[in-house]
Amino acid sequence: MTITSHEPATDYAPLTDADRREFHERGYLHLPGVVSEERVAELQAEADRLYEEHKAVGHLDKTGSLHLLGAVSHSLAFARMLDYGPTFRYIWGLAGWNIYSQHNHLDVNPPYEEDETPRWEWHQDGWRQNSDAEYYEAFYGNIPRPMLSLKVAIVLSDISEPGRGQTLCIPGSHLNNSMYRPTDPEEIAKGPEGAVPWLAKPGDAFIFDRRLWHSRSRNRSQFTRKMLFMSYTYRWIRPVDDMPIDRDSAWYAALTPVQRQLIGEAFGNLKVQNMWGVGEGGWIDDTIPLRAELKERGLLDRSIPWLR
Repeated sequence: MTITSHEPATDYAPLTDADRREFHERGYLHLPGVVSEERVAELQAEADRLYEEHKAVGHLDKTGSLHLLGAVSHSLAFARMLDYGPTFRYIWGLAGWNIYSQHNHLDVNPPYEEDETPRWEWHQDGWRQNSDAEYYEAFYGNIPRPMLSLKVAIVLSDISEPGRGQTLCIPGSHLNNSMYRPTDPEEIAKGPEGAVPWLAKPGDAFIFDRRLWHSRSRNRSQFTRKMLFMSYTYRWIRPVDDMPIDRDSAWYAALTPVQRQLIGEAFGNLKVQNMWGVGEGGWIDDTIPLRAELKERGLLDRSIPWLR
């Protein structure tokens, strides 16, 4: 089976041991200039369109920001980023083929100068995935919880200077299940030790482990921050976003089989076991589009459990 890709076949190049080591040590990777200028222009136009549509109907928050969940269902250009070769190779290389995007969002954050009491917004992604698994820490100490999901963040505006609403993170913090939470406003405003901002240009991308401790920051510049986030997890984990699929739409018709897998589409004679990567013929189901694609390209590797 051949699946038409929007990028050259070389974009399916497997990760090296050094790639994986850097990711697992830092909890994230910065990929400068990985999205083509043409793609960036298309994505920026879509972000502007969606912002204006939601502004017109009063769907922005008090800061004038848009946080649009299920973003890929609102734009074919966004949906095509789900398997964009230069970033997607890190997703299947780190998580394997039995995956989909359970959560994705567009964030547009214009400048906002109003002073407020500082809030502590440092967190790990996953919500109940963290608290529901507290027995790890209760019984075994600070053994890192499972990764379970990872995210791609596509930069659509110039956030190369501090103060432009960048995401902040603490490198290596994904291996800690908890962090100190201050209550003093001055300490909250100062932030945790070791925090760094993601300084980047349009077309850059970040790949990060959901366990990485990170936070928003206030945009006090003259620039509007625009970011597209796509989170990927295993197909046996339930979705976060409400993203109904209109199978009669032009948007759906334009998706490839791999992209349909990544929006959570059911395919074939679906049974519950299929979500576990189990097929009619045994434990491995070659009807799962991403696995079929990797198999055809010779990228399945029995030495890597998630790529068997």
